[in-house]
Amino acid sequence: MTAKEGPATVSTLREAQVFADAGVMDIIYAVGIAPAKLGKVIELRRQGIDLALVLDSVEQAQAVAAASREAGKAIPALIEIDCDGHRSGVLPNDRVRLLAIAGALMDGAELRGVLTHAGGSYGVQEHEALERCAEEERCAVVTAATILRDAGLPCPIVSVGSTPTAHRAVDLTGVTEVRAGVFVFFDLVMAGIGICKIEDIAISVLATVIGHQHEKGWILIDAGWMAMSRDLGTARQEVNHRYGIVCDSNGRPFENLILADANQEHGIIMVRPGSGATLPSLRIGDRVRILPCHACATGAQFRSYHVVRGACDIVEGEWQRFGGW
Repeated sequence: MTAKEGPATVSTLREAQVFADAGVMDIIYAVGIAPAKLGKVIELRRQGIDLALVLDSVEQAQAVAAASREAGKAIPALIEIDCDGHRSGVLPNDRVRLLAIAGALMDGAELRGVLTHAGGSYGVQEHEALERCAEEERCAVVTAATILRDAGLPCPIVSVGSTPTAHRAVDLTGVTEVRAGVFVFFDLVMAGIGICKIEDIAISVLATVIGHQHEKGWILIDAGWMAMSRDLGTARQEVNHRYGIVCDSNGRPFENLILADANQEHGIIMVRPGSGATLPSLRIGDRVRILPCHACATGAQFRSYHVVRGACDIVEGEWQRFGGW
């Protein structure tokens, strides 16, 4: 299988369609399936896409099985496992619930395996703690897979994935695939966790100085929360960067300069409170780059990425984005 054919993980069915149009045919839709979306799932699978679903309830499994019987072809699904209490999923040692979901799926659909996401790792910073998160993530899906296999049920895929645990995993015994997304760009949350350095962040928003409020210590730019998103992911970390770190137009951070607040289209640049740093001399029309807290949320605000190399501001390419569900 070539890299173009997959595998890939998507979070919307629109993403699945666009990836398939580009030739990626091995796809997991990694958001709990809603029955109303099964018509679109069947449509995509009829295009030759090996689209697998994720679910964590008997009700979802019954809906997928019923849709499979009606379509005359089994829809594959993975059972989501709760490895850390962060979000959804079945507890890994809940044998009764696992087998009930699997049994419902086998009534027309296909049990493809188990999957988890260690979302709790985003709240951890120490190296050893991240290693523990990665091991807990691995143990959770391997435990669930063992329960299914011991009951004579198929479990070909054992899937884990989060950027922090992908970078700190020591042992992946029993795991068949690792899904990690934000490592493509990194962001301030990942830097705060210790997964990357500030200079590793490969996404920024180019903004222009449009005003000053000298008595308040503000510099105003034309990038508010519509450009940066409302995600304040570093607020729970040791160092809170608010809406982002401010850099010069070549991507070099100013000392302790942050995008402290944001309105819809206005951003307010300030020196980090208590840092003792001084506000740089930025004139109206000067350009700055803002490193975001959450690459995914910020990237979603734009139609395309303008690609530059390192500190150079020459645009070498433009990568189109798309949205929708």
